[in-house]
Amino acid sequence: MTRTRALLVVSLCALAAGPALAQPKAEGRAALVQRLSDCRKLGEDPARLACYDQATAALEQAEAKGDIVVVDREQARTVQRQAFGFSLPSLSVFDRGEEKEAVDNVTGKITSARMDGAGKWVLKLEDGAVWQQIDVQELSLYPKAGQSVTIRKATLGSFLASVEGRRAFRVRRVE
Repeated sequence: MTRTRALLVVSLCALAAGPALAQPKAEGRAALVQRLSDCRKLGEDPARLACYDQATAALEQAEAKGDIVVVDREQARTVQRQAFGFSLPSLSVFDRGEEKEAVDNVTGKITSARMDGAGKWVLKLEDGAVWQQIDVQELSLYPKAGQSVTIRKATLGSFLASVEGRRAFRVRRVE
């Protein structure tokens, strides 16, 4: 495991471990991360090794109980792409250690398209995302399963969907 990934694992573990382990210290670090960092300060090898052994045992136990979930950077990026369209400020935990990837649009395939009771289109994509039309624009050609759709950020936190490159209509993510 690379040092960067190990630090990511430790950081995510500390953040996901729950209130007892994730209480921030004065300098803004999680208590578990600080405890691990403090092991490095021990001068004597046996004491430092014992400290690390104790900290890793706590991590393994928390992971086995499901209190900690470890993800790598690519998994974090996948979560961010899957969450496109939702307002989830807590996902910022995945931005640590690298430049934030600006996701301003997604492209996918429609698995189902239907009109709801109000005459608005509801599109389900291959990745499971469900988008609902929120404007009153009537579409000249109806969306169908198998067609590609691009959804992009618009002004004031809204989103626009374009099926097969046609005129875009306003949507919001519902699932």
